[in-house]
Amino acid sequence: MAEAAVELLERTARRDAALEELRALRVALQAVPPAALRARLGEHHLGALFGLLAVHDREQVSACVSILERLLQALDPLYVIQNLREELQKGLLHPDDSVKILATSQVGRIVEDSAAVTEILHSPELLRQIINCIGGEKIAVAKEAIKSLSRVAQSQEGLEALFGSSLLSDLRNVMATSDVVRYRVYELIVEISSVSAESLNYCANSGLIPELIGELTGEDVLVRATCIEMVTSLAHTPHGRQYLAQQGVIDKISNIILGAESDPFSSFYLPGFVKFFGNLAVVDSPQQICERYPVFMEKVFEMAESQDPTMIGVAVDTLGILGSNVEGKQVLQKTRSRFQNLLSKIGHQAKNAPTELRLRCLDAISSLLYLPPEQQTEDLLRMTESWFTSLSSQPLELFRSISTQPFPDLHCGALRVFTAIANQPWAQKLMLNSPGFVEYVVDRSVEPDKASKDAKYELVKALVNSKSIAEIFGNQYYLRLRAYLHEGPYYVKAVSTTAVEGAE
Repeated sequence: MAEAAVELLERTARRDAALEELRALRVALQAVPPAALRARLGEHHLGALFGLLAVHDREQVSACVSILERLLQALDPLYVIQNLREELQKGLLHPDDSVKILATSQVGRIVEDSAAVTEILHSPELLRQIINCIGGEKIAVAKEAIKSLSRVAQSQEGLEALFGSSLLSDLRNVMATSDVVRYRVYELIVEISSVSAESLNYCANSGLIPELIGELTGEDVLVRATCIEMVTSLAHTPHGRQYLAQQGVIDKISNIILGAESDPFSSFYLPGFVKFFGNLAVVDSPQQICERYPVFMEKVFEMAESQDPTMIGVAVDTLGILGSNVEGKQVLQKTRSRFQNLLSKIGHQAKNAPTELRLRCLDAISSLLYLPPEQQTEDLLRMTESWFTSLSSQPLELFRSISTQPFPDLHCGALRVFTAIANQPWAQKLMLNSPGFVEYVVDRSVEPDKASKDAKYELVKALVNSKSIAEIFGNQYYLRLRAYLHEGPYYVKAVSTTAVEGAE
């Protein structure tokens, strides 16, 4: 097989290959592991194939791209950049997107290699072309370019190359292409800034981070909505949060939420601004964030209590994020009856809202009710029990009825709620006292698909691993659950059949 492929390669390199020969070579290479070709592959083979890309025949270009993708896998990234630099540069300028993707993906391999990446840093023209690829129409090309440049910027030398040279002007030039491309550059800058405080410093000094923040707090509501997602990503790192706080950005976002009452277009950006604080509360301190920015909590409750399904969805997501740790749960508990009343509304939505909102409610409920074993104090267990009973007059039956519906997503969502409370003694007592509930848990026939079987298995595992389960459920049920766990999620009981003489 390898011999046949090499012979076809030689023929291609010696003269202009006909399309039939390229097709034959493409098929032959699929049957040969790339490593088997490494020793037989020369520059003249690759040079000839790259040369065949310089035509307007789409089928020929497509065949050459497939062949080169296969062959280049066999080569070390350092070899590729040292011997095929010019070909890559031409590839990045090629009018066909598939050739650009081939070239950018090879650059991606090179920047992932510690020995080869320095070669890229000494190729300003190549870096310039990668920057220009961010402005390409094809999103796949832009994504590869962003990935490569963010990897280049992970070293001091790379940061210097991008921000301490004329390449910064190239970045600014490509930003001017369109709004969409400008946001792609911001996405790259945020990605680079997230690596370290030093990276953030370079991006801030370049003026690009201040420009992003300027757009976030500007008057254009649609631009705000786009920029807040990137600023939220920046806030995921401690140095990013520190920078945003020092620049007064968090206070500005709080003030914009405060002024949203009088803004008829606030629905465009408000969900993103509220999510920003929700994420901030989790990575920082829920109590400190909620105390320092009371407008955040107030707005979440307002949105949850509204009639707008979009706003309810965002509020529910945010409450789920906020209540995912104990400190956040305690912040919610301090609001007393207001949160208890809200839980009743969330329980109602979980049963009656459109499917997407029902799923978001189920996920938030799971997050709010889960308590790790080491944090199960009497007070916190009383709290989760009271929250559960606030969801509905018969909450266990509510989620059981959802779990028996023929919609896999809702079915699994309800099972996740049971899994969240499965290690809490009060919930185990409720389950045991609900007629037929334990039988439902160990009944494999009600799980129609893989996702449902997996979700049921997680519920069984949570029950079996609880310290209180044997005492509360009793030996008979406990042993049935352990058997289920031991058999795995996809166990099928063998059915024996008896052959009867004379039967057809």
